[in-house]
Amino acid sequence: GFESLLNPQFVGIKYFAQHYKAKENPFVNAVTQDQYFNTVQVWARIPLVGKLSVYGSLPFHFHEKKTRQGDVTISGIGDFNLMVIYQLFNSKNKSHQLNGGVGMKIPLGKFDEKGASGVNPSFQLGTGSWDFQAALNYKFQKNKVAVLINTDYTVKTENQKHYRFGNQWNYAASAFYQLVSTEKMLFSGKIGFQGEVYDRNKQFGEDLPKTAGSALYGKLGFEWSYKKVSLGSELMLPAYSQLASGDIEAESRFSLFLNFGI
Repeated sequence: GFESLLNPQFVGIKYFAQHYKAKENPFVNAVTQDQYFNTVQVWARIPLVGKLSVYGSLPFHFHEKKTRQGDVTISGIGDFNLMVIYQLFNSKNKSHQLNGGVGMKIPLGKFDEKGASGVNPSFQLGTGSWDFQAALNYKFQKNKVAVLINTDYTVKTENQKHYRFGNQWNYAASAFYQLVSTEKMLFSGKIGFQGEVYDRNKQFGEDLPKTAGSALYGKLGFEWSYKKVSLGSELMLPAYSQLASGDIEAESRFSLFLNFGI
C-alpha cells in the first residue's frame, strides 16, 4: 500500500514474478532446481476518515518448479492481506510524511503439508495461518526528488497442521526523480534497495534447520501517471542471498502494476 508515489490512494492490479534456484540433491552442493513464483493481485488503498486509510490485497498464484521427476505446478487463490494505515506526521509544506500501519493476513490460500517438507517450504499458495503485521513508511518529497523508506515486521502463527513459518522483517528505500512533468502527466525513474530477514520455521514447536535466511536486492524502475491512471514497474536483482542456509538462491524479481487513483 506504500508503493505508489504518484497516486497513493488507488484501486489497481499488480503482477509480481520471482525466480529462485534451489538445491534439488542434498548430496550435491549445486543449486539446480528452477522455481518460479508468479502472482496476480488485486490491491487497493482507500481513504476512510481524516488521516486514516485501509489497504487490502487479494492474490492469485501460479507457481512452478522444475524437478528431475518433472515439472510441479500449483495455482489458486492466496492469502488476503488487510491493513489500516494512519498518517502519523505531515509537515506544513508536505515535504515530510510519516505513516504507520497494522494489519493481518487471512489464510485463504491452501497450505500443503507435504510441500513444506521440500527444500523450499514456501512453495505454497498460503501459509494456512493468521499472521499479523506492523509497518512504517517515511516519505520525503521536494521539487523533482522523492525518497521512500519502508519497514515492516510480520509475526506468523502456527497453522492447523502445527507448522509455523518464521517471522519476517522487510526493509526498503527508493529514490525517485521526476524526468517528465506536464499539467496532466508525470514520469519518474526510481532506484533503490530492498532487504528481507527470515526466522526459522517451526513444526510442533521445534525449530526446523535450514529455514532461516536473508536476502538483499538492488532495484530499478519507473512510475508514470496520466491524470488518475498510474503505471509502474520494477526489476530487482540480488546483491546478497543466503536463504535456507544457502540451499536456495534468489535470482530475480519483476513487478508491473496499473492503478486508478481515487
